[in-house]
Amino acid sequence: MKQTFYSNGKLLITGEYLVLDGAEAFALPTRFGQNLNIEEGSGNLIHWKSYDNDGSIWFEETIPFTSIIRKERFGETKNIKNTLIEILHEAYRMDAGFIANSKGYIITTELTFPKLWGLGTSSTLINNIAQWLHLDAFQLLRTSFGGSGYDIACAQNSNPITYKLVNEKPVVKRVNFDPDFKDNIYFVYLNKKQNSKSAIASYYGKKGNTDKSITKINAITEAVIEAQTLRDFATALQKHEIEMSNILELETIQEALFSDFEGVVKSLGAWGGDFVMSVSKENPTAYFKEKGFDVVIPYQQMIL
Repeated sequence: MKQTFYSNGKLLITGEYLVLDGAEAFALPTRFGQNLNIEEGSGNLIHWKSYDNDGSIWFEETIPFTSIIRKERFGETKNIKNTLIEILHEAYRMDAGFIANSKGYIITTELTFPKLWGLGTSSTLINNIAQWLHLDAFQLLRTSFGGSGYDIACAQNSNPITYKLVNEKPVVKRVNFDPDFKDNIYFVYLNKKQNSKSAIASYYGKKGNTDKSITKINAITEAVIEAQTLRDFATALQKHEIEMSNILELETIQEALFSDFEGVVKSLGAWGGDFVMSVSKENPTAYFKEKGFDVVIPYQQMIL
């Protein structure tokens, strides 16, 4: 019998990087996500096939149960396979039943967004696997892929959320964020996917004492969520960008690419790739397309 599981994608609006150290982050689940389909197989093998949103296959492998049990590693050209085996191995350590009590599986995944968009290919997969095997998705993330876990919280929720780590445990709260000015918010793809692990490593290499920064970012996060006007919202986003620019010792994305934009452009998640959020009085699509950024998505088409 075929089983199907689904998880939402994610966008981190505030608290990037500092969420790892206990800051309260604001995140939005997206209308895009990923399906996981499970069917019975044979031969103590998993036949795995992953589809991009256009129906093309971007990953296909046959993985023996023994490779999962031993956490077998293959060559550097097999990074995706190695990561998948690592996730499945950690799932096996949490509950061996899905290997011990099965003859094999035929598994497919289906993204509803282009893989390169960076909306949570890994987090939606981990949450789907956790749903399938009735595991704690946050623990599975922590022992396999790593990260703060805000993306898992988005995978599991269909409302805006705040997210923070307290004693390394996730605290997730649903928040009311449905501003009158949401039609002035757009998401723009920067034509490249950012490596989150590398970005996090860079942050840890540069950060100092984060206590004061966390206090500032927490206050800004509250201001972003509670903003009643477009101006207040934009001002809070600008303050956030300036604070993170100082911490990361990097130009803001607006300084680097969009200095002539009439509005505010804010990085989302790992700086330098994936999506940015733009806030402006006028529809900015023509501006960004003229700059070579053709994927410009209105708030209501992106966010649940």
